[in-house]
Amino acid sequence: MAGNPDTRTPSNEGRAGWFSGKNLISIKDFSKAHIEDMLDKSEAMLHSLERHERRLDLQSKIMATLFFEPSTRTRLSFESAMQRLGGGAIGFADASTSSSAKGETLADTVKIVSSYADIIVIRHPKAGAMAEAVENASVPVINAGDGIGEHPTQALIDLFTIRMEKKRLGGLDIALVGDLKNGRTIHSLAYALAMFGNNLTLIAPDALQMPEGMVEDIKSRYHVEVSRSDSLDEAGRCEVVYIPRVQKERFTDIDEYHRFAKYYVVNRDFLEKADGDPIIMSPLPRTEEISRDIDNMKNSVYFKQASYGVPVRMAILSMILEGIK
Repeated sequence: MAGNPDTRTPSNEGRAGWFSGKNLISIKDFSKAHIEDMLDKSEAMLHSLERHERRLDLQSKIMATLFFEPSTRTRLSFESAMQRLGGGAIGFADASTSSSAKGETLADTVKIVSSYADIIVIRHPKAGAMAEAVENASVPVINAGDGIGEHPTQALIDLFTIRMEKKRLGGLDIALVGDLKNGRTIHSLAYALAMFGNNLTLIAPDALQMPEGMVEDIKSRYHVEVSRSDSLDEAGRCEVVYIPRVQKERFTDIDEYHRFAKYYVVNRDFLEKADGDPIIMSPLPRTEEISRDIDNMKNSVYFKQASYGVPVRMAILSMILEGIK
């Protein structure tokens, strides 16, 4: 039987090594103190990259990336992070080239790959697939996106971006805009933002609003203000506007997707009218929701946000594999 790493949030907050050997499955597994530890480590990694330091933190360690769904930023930033720490990376970016195309189960794939690598990073189209992965893995597992479930490492990158740009993580008015129903990045981020005491404005058409059960859970857990709207004008008063693409792959009716693809567009006109002078964030890729005419404006931080994927994931990998022989 595979030896499953403990996924519980440790009680000894702030102690060095608290994340060693753990899985990273949900942002809800962590406290504010744990997240702040991760972001402090991420900032240290960023400074190390800026100084072009050669690091060997994870020399002789191997990471496996099992991506059953397409990815550019997540997969490549994980692989870059591992290599910049002196480790190696194996894996696949197209499930059709793996044994899953022959009918191999996720459980069997994970059992086998656990003997090839020290840590496994998985993206899978099925929400909840990570529970099966953790049950069958004998090495730590990182959730790189499970269907419409969560994307916790993206949430950490988002928090790091906000901290770098706004110099704080709490007490902000933040608008989450667009596909709040299907966006796994949104689902992880909403919990993380509420944990730090931010007020959330959920801007979406009714068909794409955040699930009611999730909203109520966030409010009961963190006692923050969560309001709903279908007007993009409401985002103009906020200090952060986070707008992911509409998730085409989650729609069964292509006509319905096209109805919502351009429902909200953040452009120069929006920013010129905005009272809150918001930063504009996105997990990327973008389609129609962010106009290219704002790419060079000071408010637009989405490309910088993407670049932070490397130091944040360096921190995550280093902290999980710390102390593992």
